[in-house]
Amino acid sequence: MSQVGQPTKEAQASNRLCLSAKQLKQIEQNRLAALDRLAARNVPVPIGESWRKHIGDEFTKSYFTKLMFFVAEERKVFTVYPSQEHIFSWTNACAFEEVKVVILGQDPYVKKGQAHGLCFSVPRPVLPPPSLENIFSELALDIDNFQHPGHGDLTGWAKQGVLLLNSVLTVRANQPTSHHDQGWERFTDAVVLNLSRSLRGLVFLLWGSYAQSKGAIIDRTRHHVLETSHPSPYSAHLGFFGCRHFSKTNSYLKSSGKIPIDWKAL
Repeated sequence: MSQVGQPTKEAQASNRLCLSAKQLKQIEQNRLAALDRLAARNVPVPIGESWRKHIGDEFTKSYFTKLMFFVAEERKVFTVYPSQEHIFSWTNACAFEEVKVVILGQDPYVKKGQAHGLCFSVPRPVLPPPSLENIFSELALDIDNFQHPGHGDLTGWAKQGVLLLNSVLTVRANQPTSHHDQGWERFTDAVVLNLSRSLRGLVFLLWGSYAQSKGAIIDRTRHHVLETSHPSPYSAHLGFFGCRHFSKTNSYLKSSGKIPIDWKAL
């Protein structure tokens, strides 16, 4: 018998259980809030909401915090491309679920005014670099009525679902590969892996050995992978010219019931 006015043992246990549940819920809420603050501090620029949903956890991991510290310190001493607001511009060009084609680059252009967050692309009115000129040359051979657009801005492709993703998203001015092995590769691997696991019927264009090595994490039973040499003037003649990747991409997209890319829409 319990004393008058005193809760029974069962009631006490129930109260402890309720309190523990509330505490656990509050702890989880506090944890998520802390992660949100960390992600916002690591990535202060806007990230496409659909991308944040799929890769947002990466922004809270210790390697990414170290990576952001590295980039911030680099900017104190060196000129770093692209500007901070353009590093993740690829996440705002199209939603995660709308990606149809993935073109993998290596790292951003190293000259002033060229890099703006989309691999191989340069903002207007910057002239197309040699690799992009070779891409346009192959397009002229592969796609009926394709004409050089007179600029190098590939945003028109990105808006149609072509993800133009560099493996490394920052670089020192005039120093190619200067930000390799600092954490970007792990981050962009997570991007490719999420795409591979979450979507179906994507077409991955892997140009050159670097992009092809990154393609090892792509599920080729779910997606189409086209490989050839890099469009650089040093290697375009080794397979890129004549590869017909752009028309082949559209054939694959059609076979998957997707709208093909209008490569002329630049």
